[in-house]
Amino acid sequence: MKSNISNTKKQHNQVVGKVIKLFISQENSSNRILKERLYLDHSGVIDDKFYSKDINRSVLISSIKSYSMAQENNISINYGELGENILIDYNPYDLPTGTQIKIGEVTTLEISQNCTLCKSLTKIDTKLPKLLKDDRGIFAKVVKSGYIHIGDEITIL
Repeated sequence: MKSNISNTKKQHNQVVGKVIKLFISQENSSNRILKERLYLDHSGVIDDKFYSKDINRSVLISSIKSYSMAQENNISINYGELGENILIDYNPYDLPTGTQIKIGEVTTLEISQNCTLCKSLTKIDTKLPKLLKDDRGIFAKVVKSGYIHIGDEITIL
């Protein structure tokens, strides 16, 4: 556990990864919509069906690690199917609640909680919820509004 803490300290104010994909969900649709950029404000992701519902769960961030874990277990899953708004190439799942990350030039998010298990993942594969129990994603709330683009860098503050 100590090594995770010291690794986290070393990462502060350093670029740790980048945005791979961006998604929104819309009312009455199970399809995820791929976006080139998202605008986030204190109520969440603009145009997402969860906008202004629960500030502490307003943005879902997932790592490509989750998709790799599924593939390694012969589960076919496409980016976006975990329900994330932001897919990144950095694994943030061990960062403590309250950690702030900056994405791009301005947008700042604060980790509010780990993502809970979702029964809808069983529609993809019955093994998926158990496999990704602690590795599906993290929820964040918006601290500083702004745009996020595919390719933006991620910094731990």
